[in-house]
Amino acid sequence: MAAFAGLARNAVLADCDVDAADLHLVLEPKVKQTDDFSGGKQASIIAEKCIGCGKCQELCRFDAIHLNGEGNDVVDKTFTIDPISCEGCKVCVEFCPVDAIEFNDCINGQWFISDTRFGPMVHAKLGIAEENSGKLVTVIRKEAKKIAQEEKRSLLIVDGSPGIGCPVIASITGADLVLIVTEPTLSGKHDLKRVADLAASFGIPTLVCINKADLNREIAAQIAEEARDRGIRLAGKIRYDNAFTKAQIMKATVIEYTGGWVSEEIKTLWRNVTYAFG
Repeated sequence: MAAFAGLARNAVLADCDVDAADLHLVLEPKVKQTDDFSGGKQASIIAEKCIGCGKCQELCRFDAIHLNGEGNDVVDKTFTIDPISCEGCKVCVEFCPVDAIEFNDCINGQWFISDTRFGPMVHAKLGIAEENSGKLVTVIRKEAKKIAQEEKRSLLIVDGSPGIGCPVIASITGADLVLIVTEPTLSGKHDLKRVADLAASFGIPTLVCINKADLNREIAAQIAEEARDRGIRLAGKIRYDNAFTKAQIMKATVIEYTGGWVSEEIKTLWRNVTYAFG
């Protein structure tokens, strides 16, 4: 995506791979705005009000509530909630006899609006072991689209995560085109089918790129055949080159780092993608 950002020049970028964000490592964004992200609510016990009856622990299906304190006297017993184990189901809140449990928004991460050398970028940092990444992706796309409209930029480039889960669904919803990047492995071939089915269910035009295509030419050929059978155009093949790793170390796109054949293959891929827009 970083290379595409450099070729597009006038796009808004959205790094929607929030579970493993890495675009910032290459584009070195200068953060202009930071906002907290809350994807849900979490229970917490008010120790001063807790009477130690244990009703919350009895009803919790996630083993998130534990006894805090010592002694056999019920007055000395209070409970605490493990924030990592709590799923925010609110059962303990509803059944606490003395209203000793709060149910407040929890902060799952942060999202940012930044400037890069290729234009504005919206990206995020999800907290460790946090969920609701699909909701965070929706926030990122919404803000990126808003910037595109305000700055009259006609292109929004979204970097999505692998798989077909909620983050991917949130990434491709409303897209004009999906570019599936796969690799010539059995798992890559299998995942291609799943993502292609997902894009088809949304009625989104789809292209395929085979990355590291020369590492297993047989499976690469099978992927290309699978794409043809599905009516999906093969937009390009990128051969393996350690220039990608060297470019990342230098905090540069591979096109900025080298003008070799790998850059030409990426430029060809970009031309085929933009051609698909008509």
